[in-house]
Amino acid sequence: MATARAAEPADTIKGGSETGHEEIVKTGISFGPLPIVAYDADREFQFGGMLNIYDFGDGGLYPDPYATWYLEASAYTTGNQKYVVSYDDLRLIPGVRLSAAVRFLNDSALEFFGYNGYQSRYDAELPTGFYRYRRQMFHFKVDFTGRIVRHLYWEAGYHFHYLSTGLFSTDKYELDHTLLELYNRWGIVPDDQLRGGISSALRVGLVYDTRDAEAFPTRGIWAEGHWILAPKWLGSSVTSNKLNVTFRHYVPLVGKQLVLAYRLNYQGFFGDAPWYLLPFYTVVGPNYDYDGIGGFRTVRGLMLNRVQGLQTGFFNVELRWRFVDFVLWKQNIGFAVSGFCDGAQVFKPYDLRNRTGYAPELYARLVDTSRGDRPHLACGGGARIIINGNFIVAAEYAHSLNPQDGGGAFYINTGFLF
Repeated sequence: MATARAAEPADTIKGGSETGHEEIVKTGISFGPLPIVAYDADREFQFGGMLNIYDFGDGGLYPDPYATWYLEASAYTTGNQKYVVSYDDLRLIPGVRLSAAVRFLNDSALEFFGYNGYQSRYDAELPTGFYRYRRQMFHFKVDFTGRIVRHLYWEAGYHFHYLSTGLFSTDKYELDHTLLELYNRWGIVPDDQLRGGISSALRVGLVYDTRDAEAFPTRGIWAEGHWILAPKWLGSSVTSNKLNVTFRHYVPLVGKQLVLAYRLNYQGFFGDAPWYLLPFYTVVGPNYDYDGIGGFRTVRGLMLNRVQGLQTGFFNVELRWRFVDFVLWKQNIGFAVSGFCDGAQVFKPYDLRNRTGYAPELYARLVDTSRGDRPHLACGGGARIIINGNFIVAAEYAHSLNPQDGGGAFYINTGFLF
């Protein structure tokens, strides 16, 4: 594995750290090229390449950089492809943080388990392709963040999504229907939305941030809320309005070595919402929207996109122990382990009525609206390698507590969830 290497030899030593070793303060430009050999329980093996470029400048913000470039080209053994270019800068516009990204995702077999959590029954006996559909997505975003007072920030941005969706097909086995096709025939997914659409949206919000670092925080609060406005007059296929509120708290138990971290999220649509916008956990700032809820970036141990509804929430509770730190080849290296419990639930359901009366036996087998959703829970643990305080390689295993949400799930990826 290639690690970050500094382009300038001006690194300095910072002693007396809470981790008990002398830490090098990185300055100048550092490059982090890395071949991608990852694994995701939902998308299987991932292959490709990525490049992180960090501009630490004079080291005044270390371990946070002044600017970051991220480039990725990768593919999964399921046939999905991913291309990303992102840029994050704290100095280009005085007093304003600029975050921009362009992504193209080609998902030939993306998960679709229906709406409203447990109201959509998961049948493990059905072929895998029954719960899949095709999606191509082009996403462009530019976000701005500025300080109001000491720890309070405003955020605003523009996000454009073009989503082309279609029914899954395969020549490996016979597939009479897919769940998405049935949702369309039952009138749950309208004909004019089945092939996808455009979301052209403005995002505005507030952030309260007292973290001591971004990549691996050990103390502080990171809370934010944003409103997404995607009107037709701005180019959206369907007008939609969404609120997303996330609260994250990092509690040091033993210095910087042992930290309790938790995240609480609520997100909900108000009014109409096209089906293709439901499976996203939306963000503003240096990151970009994630598929969910379920999977590595939201609720580990749950199948990707298992929990979808008009209004949803999820939580993560994690105990992180950074048990060793050292300097190797002028790089700051650390190792950490963690144990966690994640969960999610639908609070406001999507309308699952069979409007057409098509295939009532199948409908009764796959849909049960007699009761609302209940908590979807999973627990697990993992280990991480931390390089220069900002590049993190993670391996985690989680197991859902209900077979309706899947079974065991193993992930090899980068970073922390939050």
